[in-house]
This record gives sequence, C-alpha cells and structure tokens, in this order.
Amino acid sequence: MKARKKKNGATGHTGSTFDSFLEEEGIREEVEAVAVKRVISWQLAEAMRKKKKTKQDLAKQLNTSRSQLDRLLDPQNVTVSLETITRAAKALGKRLVIRLADSSTG
Repeated sequence: MKARKKKNGATGHTGSTFDSFLEEEGIREEVEAVAVKRVISWQLAEAMRKKKKTKQDLAKQLNTSRSQLDRLLDPQNVTVSLETITRAAKALGKRLVIRLADSSTG
C-alpha cells in the first residue's frame, strides 16, 4: 500500500483495499469466517438475553453440555456446525438464514 502526504500533513493510503491486503496475506477467508461467527455468536447471546435463558437452560434444551454451548457462543470458534447453530437458533425462536454472494475479487 502506498502512502501519500496530504497538504495538511496527514497520510492517505492509495492502492490496495483492505480485502486485497487480506488476500495478499492469505487470510481473507479466515478473517471473514471469524467475522461471520462473531455476528452469529452476538445474535444468539442477544436472543438468550431477550428470552431470559441462561447458558445452562439452553444447554439443557439442546441436550448438550455447557462447554459445548460455550464453544457455540465463542466468537473465535468457527468450527461449530451449521446443524448446531440451527438447533440453537430454533430453541431461541429464531432461524438461520444463509446466502451466497458474488465475490468482490476475481
């Protein structure tokens, strides 16, 4: 990324985008997966809060352990299955919606 000086002394960046930087570093997919999981984890936690469900209550309803539920709610853990996320969403009166979008890089 090139930096160029503006008249006020600030540095503006020209050249590559953040997405292309992530591509160049070979981490774009990983960063996107963590971002998606952070949103899902937050949405599940918010639904739990609104429904006044504790982790223990939800784990019991899902017939799973509290540690499994902690992995589901961990924003960094991207290895949680779609089935698990779908079951948790359903238990909270929600549904999982997934869509594919065109890639912005060729």
